[in-house]
Amino acid sequence: EGSRDAAMLVTVPAGSYTIQVTGAGTGTAAQGISAVEVYEADSSAGTLVNLSCRARVGTGGDVLIAGFVIRGSQPRRLLVRAVGPTLADLGVTGTLADPKIEVTAQADGKTVGSNDNWDASLASTFTSVGAFALRTGSKDAALVLTLPPGAYTATVSGVGTSTGIAIVEVYDLP
Repeated sequence: EGSRDAAMLVTVPAGSYTIQVTGAGTGTAAQGISAVEVYEADSSAGTLVNLSCRARVGTGGDVLIAGFVIRGSQPRRLLVRAVGPTLADLGVTGTLADPKIEVTAQADGKTVGSNDNWDASLASTFTSVGAFALRTGSKDAALVLTLPPGAYTATVSGVGTSTGIAIVEVYDLP
């Protein structure tokens, strides 16, 4: 109570949606780190099939983190991507030249998967979920993981001194 956090409860039909977070006010009042959380609040069984976030990324503590939870009793197969260089092909300027993705289990803090440069054998997987293609030979990162129920984080960082705009994406695979 009394915080300047924002929250809303909405009912939306199936489809694609974008949430944009901006700071209120001017100067330092409009700057800082923010978290966006999306929860299914009703009792009907729905499935979030994709989550993506875009931000400026660097090294050290200057990273992009997406948290996600797998519920139920069965493992889920996921595609996780960190895209920087290919964003330039989509008109984004100042992209992260060399992203790295690391997926961590929250229960024990252990890394369950990571990738620095994606493998072209994943191209058909991108197509199967409607993800845009990555430029051949780019330093974008992607991996497929099968994870048991639990909470996870996907962290995008720059390799070396690389900084710039990147997105992290998590797709539920069929």
